[in-house]
Amino acid sequence: MAAAVTGPEDPFSLESYYVSEELGFILPEPLDKLPLYYQPWMDIALHVPELIHSHEMRSRIHTMPLLSSRFLERHRELRLAHLVLSVMTQGYVWQEGENNTVEMLPRNLAVPYWEVSQRLGLPPILTHADAVLANWRKRDPEGPFDMENLELLVTLPGGDSVRGFFMVTLLVELAAVPALRSIPIVINGVRCCDVESVAKALEDISQSMEDMRDALQLINKHVEPSVFYGILRIYLSGWKDNPCMPRGLVYEGVDTEPMQYSGGSAAQSSLLHCFDELLGVKQEEKSGAFLTRMRNYMPPAHKRLIQDISLQPSLRSFVQQQADERLSRAFQLCVTKLLLLRSYHINVVSRFITVPAARARHLRSQGRSSEGETVSRAPTALEERGTGGSGIMCFLKTVRDQTRQVYLPESSTDSQSQDNDMNA
Repeated sequence: MAAAVTGPEDPFSLESYYVSEELGFILPEPLDKLPLYYQPWMDIALHVPELIHSHEMRSRIHTMPLLSSRFLERHRELRLAHLVLSVMTQGYVWQEGENNTVEMLPRNLAVPYWEVSQRLGLPPILTHADAVLANWRKRDPEGPFDMENLELLVTLPGGDSVRGFFMVTLLVELAAVPALRSIPIVINGVRCCDVESVAKALEDISQSMEDMRDALQLINKHVEPSVFYGILRIYLSGWKDNPCMPRGLVYEGVDTEPMQYSGGSAAQSSLLHCFDELLGVKQEEKSGAFLTRMRNYMPPAHKRLIQDISLQPSLRSFVQQQADERLSRAFQLCVTKLLLLRSYHINVVSRFITVPAARARHLRSQGRSSEGETVSRAPTALEERGTGGSGIMCFLKTVRDQTRQVYLPESSTDSQSQDNDMNA
């Protein structure tokens, strides 16, 4: 955090950033239907896996009428429209895998998709804000917010593992809500030198980070690595930094030149960006540039929140100046919990990407890539990269290692001993 832009008379609040007290960045009560005029979209979007399996996705899109976006009036209507147009686009582009991609998105899909994207301030590609934050409903509206009671509005090829992947990610977002609620308490406490409230809020944030890691562990139960890697992953891919589509994609009726957009990425979640800015984590140039670019894939209000957190007085400097034992311990614990979360994410990436990629390479080297193993169906272009286009393992380890740098110097040795097991 840097110099303050507002005074103590203006308490920092989440109210203007469209962050829910109960759900955080998750879109509350997403719609599952659009106005009847848009039924042609819904008829396709609700059957994307089947249409891809039968190789009919592109032909169905070609016969779809060109619809105007002007009848979409409410924010939730626009979010659902962006979600359904996104999954249709991913299905259209990747229907035949990496070897038969397209150069142009047809006008009847591209034009309304562009219009809706412009109105929301989101790019015309499937994002975390679509697939996770706005793609859920409760089976029992009065029931709990858990795996058993959640289902997707629209899906992609991969069966139960697709639901598992998106729903586990949603539960990670939910686990972060107490931490988001605590961020204004920290900022306002720093402004008015309220050591006790800052320490308590940091302790709450640490607990929330631990709960996020616990939620992420559910991925091992609900997602099959070979299905994620071999089937789902290509449908999360984009057309930037992707050798399959080096020029990008022309959005017909929007521009004659191809455009490049990154695929879905965990870096498109606003959560860790907020934590980094609060704690003062500074990323190295290349990783920092990628993370900054990923903010353009977030709802604008959430991007603005991250930026505004970065403009507040430095929490780390405040902790050092106060020299309060409980406050220092709470800050150090926050850094440790963030490190543990990032280290566990590296373990997940290893299990769901690195290991299946090695298996796929082995099958190819043995000339057995067509024998039916699911991992062999994965695109070779993404073996060393994330769907967002990053060199994934190097990127994640660099981001984790930079997080270590914010430990307080006087006890950094003690703190770092807590995460020795996180070294790769």
